Amino acid sequence: MNGKVVVVTGASGALGKVVAEVALARGARVAGVDHAPAVIAATENRIDIGSVDLTDATQARNAIDAVASHFGRVDALINIAGGFAFEAIAEGDPKTWQHMYALNVLTALNASRSAIPYLAASGTGRIVNVGAMGALQAGAGMGAYAASKAGVHRLTEALAAEWKGSITVNAVLPSTIDTPANRASMPKADFQKWVTPQELANVILFLASDAASAVTGALLPVNGRV
Repeated sequence: MNGKVVVVTGASGALGKVVAEVALARGARVAGVDHAPAVIAATENRIDIGSVDLTDATQARNAIDAVASHFGRVDALINIAGGFAFEAIAEGDPKTWQHMYALNVLTALNASRSAIPYLAASGTGRIVNVGAMGALQAGAGMGAYAASKAGVHRLTEALAAEWKGSITVNAVLPSTIDTPANRASMPKADFQKWVTPQELANVILFLASDAASAVTGALLPVNGRV
């Protein structure tokens, strides 16, 4: 990753923070993009652009353009921004489906479309999306979330086909990620079985690296020990 410019959306979240830190440790220049206000001071190798609503195509484009203007290029886009909802279908709110689609699909779509011209110019452009193992077979209460993550899977495949030979596009499919929020919501679970943010970051950054040049259109399970 040495010298590459990597954009991480959702950079203030539990996974986004780790991906950004590992990318920096491997020599990348990192731009964090997040809905939350930016709180990290800019350095030579890192900038953060906060208060960005990636569900809005114009805001997404402005953020990616700002990264390219600052660093001169964009080599990889890692789409981590998203959300989760647990809600039964019959008793739930139809707006939850719209909300999940916006947070999980539109954010990745808008960021990807904005970054594609820069990634194509890079010569080694990479897009890595975050799907979900739970989208392969939805359980009770997982309808809206699983449907939106299935949309991320199909977006990944379509982009990979459209940009084959120019930009690689892949997705990781984690099981439960070991985050404070997940521990709080499932206190009786065996946390040792879950995939850690560090483990997932290693896979994500492999897919964003030159070593993964022959991999595109992949939906890669990252199950931890589940």
